[in-house]
Amino acid sequence: MIASLSGILRFKSPGHITVEVNGVGYRVFIPLSTFYELADEGSAIALNVYTAVREDAIHLYGFRTPEEKQLFELLLSVNGIGPKLAIGLLSGISSADFIRAVFTEDRQTLTKIPGVGKKMAERMILELRDRVVKLAPQEAREETRAERPLEAVREDALSALVNLGYKKSVAKMVLDRVLDEAGDGLALEEVLKRALKELS
Repeated sequence: MIASLSGILRFKSPGHITVEVNGVGYRVFIPLSTFYELADEGSAIALNVYTAVREDAIHLYGFRTPEEKQLFELLLSVNGIGPKLAIGLLSGISSADFIRAVFTEDRQTLTKIPGVGKKMAERMILELRDRVVKLAPQEAREETRAERPLEAVREDALSALVNLGYKKSVAKMVLDRVLDEAGDGLALEEVLKRALKELS
């Protein structure tokens, strides 16, 4: 399996490029974010590559940075997203903006990406939010903690406690007490910890 390519850029277009390595030309599909960073034809090039193997074809997908490739692979794990759509998604938004949008559950930004409707945006948030935490910049994590509405935290915490087997009325009473004492700005994880401590 090809994981990277280093060679000469022989042809470039917005959708794909040809990289010559030791006399062999490899056709590599790329997102626009990578295309914008390409040097002129005839220049040296190094790409991070994802190899997609199908019954009838082997396709190479190239990325300027390891982070872009990692995000591409994450997108492929979402139900209903294949390599072609994943490349299209990365072409419609920068990796940093996509990670921030998923992490902060910014549906409006996600639905502005060509090919992404409300259902797809919801699915990406649902399936990727916990997995992009490590990729999200620290300031985005802090923003989310600060901006997440108190009611949303309360609802999520109540749902989690009910799923753990606590009676809704009892869980609600404890959560009200925890949130009244703590005020705004508590992360969901901390709210759950404090509530569980009182319930135990």
